[in-house]
Amino acid sequence: MEKVVIIGSGPAGWTAAIYAARAELKPLVFEGAITEENRLAGTLPLGQLALTTEVENFPGFPAGNLEAYLDDAIDPQRRAMMPAHSKHGVSGPELMELMRQQAVNFGTRIVTDDVVDVNFECHPFKVTASSGETTQTLSVIVATGARANYLGLPSEEKFKNRGVSACAVCDGALPRFRNKPLVVVGGGDSAVEEATYLTKFASRVYLVHRRDKLRASRIMAKRAMENPKIEILWNTVLEEVLGDDQHGVTGVRLRHKVDDTTLELEVAGVFLAIGHTPNTDFLKGKLELTDKGYIRWTTPFRTYTSVEGVFAAGDVADDYYRQAVTAAGSGCMAALDAERWLAAKEYE
Repeated sequence: MEKVVIIGSGPAGWTAAIYAARAELKPLVFEGAITEENRLAGTLPLGQLALTTEVENFPGFPAGNLEAYLDDAIDPQRRAMMPAHSKHGVSGPELMELMRQQAVNFGTRIVTDDVVDVNFECHPFKVTASSGETTQTLSVIVATGARANYLGLPSEEKFKNRGVSACAVCDGALPRFRNKPLVVVGGGDSAVEEATYLTKFASRVYLVHRRDKLRASRIMAKRAMENPKIEILWNTVLEEVLGDDQHGVTGVRLRHKVDDTTLELEVAGVFLAIGHTPNTDFLKGKLELTDKGYIRWTTPFRTYTSVEGVFAAGDVADDYYRQAVTAAGSGCMAALDAERWLAAKEYE
């Protein structure tokens, strides 16, 4: 019988594990399976940060040489499989490995498998992995995150993290994008927000939208159309990301949907802003979800879900901030909520 099972292995999951382990709850983490299906879906262990390069905005990791610390802190076998440190700042994989190791140091146990089903109708709860093994637990923290939506172009996949990104706030300030033209794909509020944010760094931002009218709110659309650094390309779709191994992204090929003409632009980056998909397929009918598929927090300032004893942390319940530091913060909250719930029920 487990006291707490944590499903997910991003910043929220590992932070929850650190706090739960230090509280002597002996957490069991299902970090996800290493499969080709998960790779293609962007749901491999360690979450979205493991798919990024430099992380400049996570507190406590200014630019510097972390090599010696990484060598000393992380399990040698896992360290040997990590890419060389960039010295620009902490990388996404490095940050996630450090979080994972910190959780392990406090006694967290890890299962490298996907959770494919849960039973929240009985207590103790039942969690079933893809292997078929079922685990009983008194509480559950869901921290499965959300995956960015991509167009599915082979060239898009080729240049991910080398100029192709799905998070302007995460990557926009990187040196590769500064004072250079950039492309944002999308037409909703998120796309306009990304484009507006990128004007702080880019020389010009092309907002590529497949329709002749933005889906964004009126005020957001007005903001984009009045910004002198944003050029909206209507009825246009991204056909191919151009680049090379040395420089990464160097341009894009666009296609006009009305007259079928093509246009090539020299740009240093492509930012996809066509939404995120929360990893909640296995929870449908088990927990209350929002109309976008995210787990609904049922109590303000708490990580409570619609099932007592089940908590949610990170991007799986957050379609607004979607940052590593906010995910980690909610992971801490979920662990504290679980600990206090267990104590109130006298399960500890």
